[in-house]
Amino acid sequence: MNAINEHATQQLFTEARTHSHWQDQGIAADTLRHLYHLTSMGPTSMNTLPARFVFLTTPAAKQRLLPALAEGNHEKTLAAPVTVIVAHDLKFYTELPELFPHMTGADQIFAKDTALAEVTAFRNGTLQGAWLILAARALGLDCGPMSGFDNAKADEIFFTDNGWKSNFLVNLGYGVEDKLHERGKRLDVETACILL
Repeated sequence: MNAINEHATQQLFTEARTHSHWQDQGIAADTLRHLYHLTSMGPTSMNTLPARFVFLTTPAAKQRLLPALAEGNHEKTLAAPVTVIVAHDLKFYTELPELFPHMTGADQIFAKDTALAEVTAFRNGTLQGAWLILAARALGLDCGPMSGFDNAKADEIFFTDNGWKSNFLVNLGYGVEDKLHERGKRLDVETACILL
């Protein structure tokens, strides 16, 4: 596999920013479907794919989320063309006979161990949320990932029927560049890494 070019690296990492202000420009449903397709191609352990994504694309859908949002996140969420609830399905393993067919009984490993199922769903669902951000950037979208909401309340509003668990939110759209804050400092390699 060859390295991607510098322009692509900049778009995905060095020039990409977390946005809080949005242009008045929507995102087509087909773009969101393509976004999910790209996200689903990222690796997860045993191809579990536990993440579930709720794309809030209308003002009415955003209003449903507001009671769970911290007040400081209201304005930017309402202004974003799309807000994604990144969640995970604790019963993801029911799909494993199709997703991981070469290991007979893979689903039963998790069905018999609730704690393992929970940590696997959370870890890999979080990873898929990161793939979502990279896939969105690859498609030319800006992202505003955030916590700042009451997970239990969001789950009560959106997931009482299916038992999914919310993890974090990602606002999507086309950001307003001139309202970005200065980029925060990053840790250097000597502080954050050990090379053995």
